Amino acid sequence: MCYDTIVAISTPKAMGAVSIVRVSGSEALQVAKDITHKRLFEPRYATLCSLFDLNDELIDEAIVIYFQAPHSYTGEDVVEFQCHGGLIVANMVLKTVLGFDISLAMPGEFSKRAYINGKMDLSQAQAVSNIIKAQSESAVKVLSRQINGELAEFVRQNKARLVEVLAFIEVGIDYGDEPIDDSTTRQIDDKLEVLKNTMTKLLQNSRQKDGLMQGFYISIIGKPNVGKSSFLNALLHENAVIVSNEPGTTRDTITKAIKIGDHIVHISDTAGIRETTNNIEAQGIQRSKQAFENSDIVVAMFDNSEKFDDDDKRILDLVHSTDKIVIKIVNKADLKNKLDKDKIGNHIAMSVEKDTDIFIDKLQEILTHSFDSSQLSLVSSRQIEATKKCLANIVSGQKLSHSNDMELLSFELNEALKNISSITELYSHDQMLDVMFGEFCLGK
Repeated sequence: MCYDTIVAISTPKAMGAVSIVRVSGSEALQVAKDITHKRLFEPRYATLCSLFDLNDELIDEAIVIYFQAPHSYTGEDVVEFQCHGGLIVANMVLKTVLGFDISLAMPGEFSKRAYINGKMDLSQAQAVSNIIKAQSESAVKVLSRQINGELAEFVRQNKARLVEVLAFIEVGIDYGDEPIDDSTTRQIDDKLEVLKNTMTKLLQNSRQKDGLMQGFYISIIGKPNVGKSSFLNALLHENAVIVSNEPGTTRDTITKAIKIGDHIVHISDTAGIRETTNNIEAQGIQRSKQAFENSDIVVAMFDNSEKFDDDDKRILDLVHSTDKIVIKIVNKADLKNKLDKDKIGNHIAMSVEKDTDIFIDKLQEILTHSFDSSQLSLVSSRQIEATKKCLANIVSGQKLSHSNDMELLSFELNEALKNISSITELYSHDQMLDVMFGEFCLGK
């Protein structure tokens, strides 16, 4: 039995024009020959073939493409059967391939083999996974650059900096009787400061871009009856949320996804925030505050037809206490003005039931300019955690750089090197040894 070769349907299991069944491994070409009854396939050429099942009955007319190792996605022999789409045909082809004792691929196994065979590094593999789930065109641009090796190049450059610092330190360890001079210490300090600033900036950029990958979260907050639910319904062009003149109608947080420009945004209508003795309403208000904490952007809404009161002040105090992006809306602008708008500050005046274009234009401008996709970014919690650990090691190293404990400093920077290397690949100690022997001639 052959478990070296794997197979899976590589397109969604749904109605469509084309479905792709992908086979990878040493038996891929032989399977293609057996199913098509053809003996010759030109690598990287599309060939129209009849596909036959194990009983030699016709399944479909399909395009078959053979990618010869190592010039394939996985680095192995790969065959793709591009058959007619739908729920049945691709499964029939899959069942036939499995009948040749080929293994069903595990999730991510094609990309795993690509990594093992040196076709991509870990950062590129992560980007491949995320680009499928991308929630905006900006996210696709970030991920495409990472697939193209942008993050790998960043890691390579900063590994080289760490290796260079370690080389200085290893000289001090090997020649411990002669302390490192002040000039060398300053060079170590300068290089560690550059590394610290570089890692800090990358983490800051990445935190700002979380919404590019998962979609931005927006919470609508305000006291009861300012028009939050009507606003969400207007954005959705449907009556998704119950609207009533009775205060406190919304008791739970309701979140809907819509497309603004090239971004997917998740907008939450929340319970009105006010003082209350009603236990159920209080729970809804607590959920409103939680939605506020979890959002990237906050829409604070006020009622033009009502006087500014303590509940409005609570909303202002809440948004003034955060560093989140805040859009203030004074709703019901078509009604007689009673609100002291000077207390609100910079805001958008509108009637949410009549026109939301001014808000959409403002939001699109914010998403375009506040979340720039041109800067390097980390795209997974694993990458972020590795960078945080690397930064912590560098900061610890800075504290040790003026001590005589070169072994402990070396340990911290070796850990930093391992952590940043884990973003793309496993770290080899030989890299540091090459620099040491090449630049410092320690063997003399």
